Amino acid sequence: MQFSNNLLRLGTESAFEVLARAQSMISRGRDIINLGIGQPDFKTADHIVEAGVQALRDGHHGYTSANGILPLREAVSEDFLNRHNVEISPENIIIMPGGKPTMFFSILMFGAKNSEIMYPNPGFPIYESLINYTGAKPIPITLKEELNFSFKADEVLEKINDKTSLIIINSPGNPTGGVIPKHEIEKLVKGLESYPKVTILSDEIYSRLLYGDQKHISLLEFPSIRSRLIVLNGWSKTYAMTGWRLGYSVWPNALLEYANRLCVNNHSCVNTASQYAGIAALKGPQTVVNEMLLEFDKRRKFIISALNDIPGISCKEPGGAFYVFPNIKNTGFSSQQAQDDFLEFSGVAAISGTSFGKMGEGYIRFSYANSLDKIEDAMERIKKLLLK
Repeated sequence: MQFSNNLLRLGTESAFEVLARAQSMISRGRDIINLGIGQPDFKTADHIVEAGVQALRDGHHGYTSANGILPLREAVSEDFLNRHNVEISPENIIIMPGGKPTMFFSILMFGAKNSEIMYPNPGFPIYESLINYTGAKPIPITLKEELNFSFKADEVLEKINDKTSLIIINSPGNPTGGVIPKHEIEKLVKGLESYPKVTILSDEIYSRLLYGDQKHISLLEFPSIRSRLIVLNGWSKTYAMTGWRLGYSVWPNALLEYANRLCVNNHSCVNTASQYAGIAALKGPQTVVNEMLLEFDKRRKFIISALNDIPGISCKEPGGAFYVFPNIKNTGFSSQQAQDDFLEFSGVAAISGTSFGKMGEGYIRFSYANSLDKIEDAMERIKKLLLK
């Protein structure tokens, strides 16, 4: 076969590989605790499920417009106005089958052989994978443990040159749970005003999952970059709707037609019933989100304390999402060895830090999207393994 060499540069998402391995072990009778996959362990709320079912009963079985049904785009616009006091026209909103298509489309638009795309490292692995696929040069924005896995805006701005076409920002972040402080966001935005040809993709999928006094700052709150800003968000994490495949993105006018064309060429439109469920999620009671967040916070506090009690492991307190990214350098394990041994000998699925980029060596990701009892059991198993 004469396939494109681009395929050889395409990476993957290791969490799904670890999930498959864990499920295989479970099928053979092993007792496995899964702290690897990044999805809430809660059910989608009943009123959301019922809205999707009712849409099917009402005959919503066909195609919709490529950018999504207008009532859903209006609901997104209203929700954003209520939470951020920022007006977004429904015409600039595109409903997507999850979050990844927005990443794919954005990186395809700006990735080329002689361009550079900046992305967080350690960061969501699909960023670097797709940058490599397009032939662009990936330029890491190093997220530092001593900064609670954030960055200094000045260091990011220093890396921009005439080849920089796109900068990807993710806050709260996967895999670290790190939140970029408001003052660094403001400094970054101010600096980007000097680089009008650089486009920004802001991945805000975890924006509702914040703890303590953390507040989400959307880049859409800054008018000076709105004309070249793409924002990614959706329902998967906030409303425990990962399998519904429902996300949205906000596009500047200059890119809107191209984004719609990519939708038509790629997936035609998003599942119709899922879109009606999305309306119910945004317009219905938000107690389900608050209750889930409170439970995540309990787990977060426990797992941080438990990890810091294990010899050789230290763990910073993440400000958002549902991940911890502890430092395991003093265990003597590499990240990959820790992933493999934790699963094989402790029955705990976690993800190697190197799955999220080279800067992830010496770290491992645990998702606390599992019950408190399971998390407690998992920490005891790992502690026992490391004390041998």
